[in-house]
Amino acid sequence: MPKRSAGLLLYRHRPDGSPEFLLVHPGGPFWARRDLGSWSIPKGEYGPDEFPLAAARREFAEETGFPAPGPDGALALGDIVQAGGKLVTAFAFQGDLDPADLRSNTFTVEWPPGSGRLATYPEVDRAAWFTPDEARRRILPTQAVLIDRCLAALSGLPFSREPAPRPARSRARSPAGRRS
Repeated sequence: MPKRSAGLLLYRHRPDGSPEFLLVHPGGPFWARRDLGSWSIPKGEYGPDEFPLAAARREFAEETGFPAPGPDGALALGDIVQAGGKLVTAFAFQGDLDPADLRSNTFTVEWPPGSGRLATYPEVDRAAWFTPDEARRRILPTQAVLIDRCLAALSGLPFSREPAPRPARSRARSPAGRRS
């Protein structure tokens, strides 16, 4: 059985009525130099005795330091399957916050690996608001469909809430012989 996570996509409307989406960037040394395709919705794992919406709201608060909106007004965005096989259930809420006030929880990891030294990092090192096009560029490829589902829901259009298939991995080789 795959691991399960739940997450929350916060959106707001600009003065011209167009939407923006709040994404978070994972903290820690692995993600430090990565940007495009590495941002995410605030999310985390939950157990069999917790409801996905409750877990999404808890994780939002833990990863951003802001109280989670809801539970009224949630837009159910359905499930996606991430590259590692984790099933993520996502919800969207309208809200607004200042990313400069982000206060994330932390984690401890041995870094560099094999060094015996433990280091503590924020789970999320920054957050930002993005237009739909920019959000699709920044978010993990498997989560990009959540932007489209939210836009469809905001427009009153139907969309599938079934797990989105994982994007196919490229088997193409770069000129240096490495996979691209």
